[in-house]
Amino acid sequence: MKNILLLTLSIVLFSCNGNAQKESKISYEVSKTDTEWKQLLTEREYHVMRKSGTEPAFSSPLNKNYEKGTYVCKACNTPLFKSANKFDSGTGWPSFDQEIKGNVAYSNDSHSIYGTEEHCAKCGGHLGHVFNDGPRNTTGKRHCINGVALKFIPEKK
Repeated sequence: MKNILLLTLSIVLFSCNGNAQKESKISYEVSKTDTEWKQLLTEREYHVMRKSGTEPAFSSPLNKNYEKGTYVCKACNTPLFKSANKFDSGTGWPSFDQEIKGNVAYSNDSHSIYGTEEHCAKCGGHLGHVFNDGPRNTTGKRHCINGVALKFIPEKK
């Protein structure tokens, strides 16, 4: 019994490599204190973007937005997705088949069943997850993004 307890304790102590530890080692171009993020973002935006939360499905008006333009990070205005790459996935969240290269970063979401997490490469804000069940006639990717993490900038006419 004593050996089992020691083995279990050893596994727990030496296998702790959650996202919080990984994120603390990453520095972003836009960096703010927790208090500053709370002042900048609404409660829901903060929950999603800084605590890796998820907004309720079908709650974002951006889900059914079909205007031409660019979707930028709500926290730092970095361009993330173009409207030309948006499609209706039927999931209840804005979905895109590709990102603006270099502006979206990825990490293995070890505390979730969702797989690959997406976040803004400039400020580290959580955006959503990417899946391999997108349109086969383009990239095959489905970037499933929380609308609350995005701001839409319409194309100038």
